[in-house]
Amino acid sequence: MKAQITLTVNEAKRMIAKGLAQHPVVQKAFKQGRILLKGGTTVSALAEELTGRPMRISGRISPLGTKTGKDFSGGFHMAIIEKEELKDAEDSLADIVSSLRGDDVAVTGANAIDVHGNAALMYGAPIGGGPGIIISGLMAEIPNVFVAAGLEKLVPGSLTDTIPKAARKGIRRSMGMAVGLTPISGQIVSENHAVELLAPVKCTVIGRGGILGAEGATTLLIEGEAGDVERVFEQARQIKGSEISGTTASLAECAFPHDKCKEHLACIYKNTKSL
Repeated sequence: MKAQITLTVNEAKRMIAKGLAQHPVVQKAFKQGRILLKGGTTVSALAEELTGRPMRISGRISPLGTKTGKDFSGGFHMAIIEKEELKDAEDSLADIVSSLRGDDVAVTGANAIDVHGNAALMYGAPIGGGPGIIISGLMAEIPNVFVAAGLEKLVPGSLTDTIPKAARKGIRRSMGMAVGLTPISGQIVSENHAVELLAPVKCTVIGRGGILGAEGATTLLIEGEAGDVERVFEQARQIKGSEISGTTASLAECAFPHDKCKEHLACIYKNTKSL
């Protein structure tokens, strides 16, 4: 049987969350170990899927550019799921990473992925703030690192070539804060991969984009046994109209262009661990 589904960007984030939540490695860590989460809207959707609680969103790309939030209170931007409960991890990141076991899991989002399997995160704070300090160490400690990133993040070319060009300190003007890119290594899970985690089906991307709210959408072809395809189709139908994941307060953003805001540097350094 064949079926087609179309997922908006927010629906794709929910599909990724549903697929990752069913990954055998993630399920084992959820029940018997620990899952470290670096906040972002897709990772927040995963936190909701597993624990019912969204995460705090810090950096984001909005119509104003590369921005950060204006409310750093409430919710966790770095979190650990332990005994199926979401807990704050921001104040003890290095200790948590060093204590992770081989079967534990870490999940981060990405701001860019390429067709070569590379992924990268944008950093707006010096050395990426608290999360930036532990990212490379995290990937050196455990094998089960997942990069939850929708196909909206797919960029042309190779990130290996792009990353050096985007160094933050080489930027003279920016819409929002100037950001650089840092490579992250892990198993990339996009919406097509998530579908294949939900059922033993073949999922093929057959179109991107749309109008009237479907800008950035992905249209997918699903092939498999009738019952499996119907199960995925029903999951897609249930997440139709999904909204962005994240604590309500954290979705509000700083309204000032950072190159116009005299308080920007003080704000960045004060909230470095949250960006």
